[in-house]
Amino acid sequence: MSEDGTAGSGGAGARIRVLIADDHPVFRDGLATLLEPHPDIEVVARAADGAEAVALAAEHRPDVVVMDIQMPEVNGIEATRRVLAADPSIGVLVFTMGEDDGTLLSAMRAGARGYLVKGASQEEVTRAITAVHAGGVVFGASLASRIGELLSPSPARTATEFPMLTEREREVLDLIAAGRSNAQIAAELFLAPKTVRNNVSAILSKLQATDRAEVIIRARDAGLGQRG
Repeated sequence: MSEDGTAGSGGAGARIRVLIADDHPVFRDGLATLLEPHPDIEVVARAADGAEAVALAAEHRPDVVVMDIQMPEVNGIEATRRVLAADPSIGVLVFTMGEDDGTLLSAMRAGARGYLVKGASQEEVTRAITAVHAGGVVFGASLASRIGELLSPSPARTATEFPMLTEREREVLDLIAAGRSNAQIAAELFLAPKTVRNNVSAILSKLQATDRAEVIIRARDAGLGQRG
C-alpha cells in the first residue's frame, strides 16, 4: 500500500487511488486486502473515523473515498460534505450497513456519487469504485429501483410539509435550499430585494427556524433545492 501522499496523475493507465474510511478495523483492513491486488486500484490510506478521513483526503488527495456512515468523531455524511468542500473532484462511495431512505438521501445530498450496502461482492465494490472514479453514479441493486423516486422533488409533499407557507414563499424556500443568495433569488423570480427579504423573514418565522442554515436543512429534507 502506498502512503507517500503523492497525488495521482489521472493520466491514461493510472491506478485509481482509494482511501477507505471505516471505524471497524477488521472491515477496513479486510477491504484494503481485497482491493490491493486489483491492477487498477491502489489503496493510499485508511481512516478510522470521519475526522481522520477528512484529514487524510486532504493529505493524499485520493480519486475515490470509500466511506462508512456510522463513525465516531465525525459521521460519514458530514465527512463527505467536508471532503467535497475541500476537493470536489474526489468521488465518494458510501459503503455502509443501512439502506434506509433517510440515510440514502442524506448521503446523496452531501455529494456522494455511489451507495453500496455491506455484503456486496468484491466485484460489485471494484466496479462501483471504477464507475465513481469515471464520474458515474452507482447504487446497489436493492437501492436502484428507489433512488429516482427518492431524489425527485415532490410538490405535493412540499405543500404538505410546509402548509403554512404561501406559494411564493415555497418558491423562495426552494431557491434558498438550492443555495441562492437573496440577490440571486430576486433576479430569478423578478422580485424586488426588499420583497425577497420579507419572504425570507416570513419563512424563518413560520418555520420557527433560528437561521438560514436550519431552513436549508429542513427544505432539503423535504426534497427542495434540486435546481441546477
